[in-house]
Amino acid sequence: MDRLLYVSMTGAQHALLKQSATTHNLANVNTQGYKAETHAFRALWVYGPGAPTRTYAVDATVGSDFAPGSLQATGRDLDIAIQGKGWFAVQASDGSEGYMRNGAFEVDAEGTLKAPNGMPVLGDGGPIQIPANTRVTIGRDGTVSTVPDGNGVTRVTILGRLKLVNPDEKELVRSDDGLFRLKSGQPAEADPTVLVAGNALESSNVNAAQAMVELITQSRQFDLQVKMMQTADQNARQTAQVLSLNG
Repeated sequence: MDRLLYVSMTGAQHALLKQSATTHNLANVNTQGYKAETHAFRALWVYGPGAPTRTYAVDATVGSDFAPGSLQATGRDLDIAIQGKGWFAVQASDGSEGYMRNGAFEVDAEGTLKAPNGMPVLGDGGPIQIPANTRVTIGRDGTVSTVPDGNGVTRVTILGRLKLVNPDEKELVRSDDGLFRLKSGQPAEADPTVLVAGNALESSNVNAAQAMVELITQSRQFDLQVKMMQTADQNARQTAQVLSLNG
């Protein structure tokens, strides 16, 4: 009966891990540019001295669903969305380069263009600085330009271009800070073919209704595995009682 107990215990662990991933996705259903996490699981034998044991280890592979979310018009100059494939490059707190799809940018008190997480947005020459008293415009190719705010002056000043990248999605991994990075740890090359849409944001690609159905299914799977463990325990107790009577 211990084999049934260990198998059902492994199944319950799988269900809990899946529930955790689905709950995390649901929590980010309204996060702009969020890419849903995907998890694949398998049970592996734990090899002891001489022979495999009945205990299974859970091997989990974490991935991401890179399908684009829908674009939502906002009418805000600093709201930018990637059209199709591609990523914005930002400078993480440790100085490394990371990638994200959330283009709800802001300009801080020092004039630095920043991502929603407070990280500087990178251009072709590093972080982008916006002069005071100017209005920012970002073109389809990521060109950042400004015009003086008010006074009827329309002289356009080009500040640079956003660093837009489009690495192979198989080479991207999600970091603990929510940014994507290359597995190699190296910065990706800028891709001039990546285009953006102004005055718009990309929504999360999490399907809330589908995620809720998955969460219910995973909860039922967990309950079923727990019942199997209880059944295995009851069978073991009854077997022990019968053996003690016969002994």
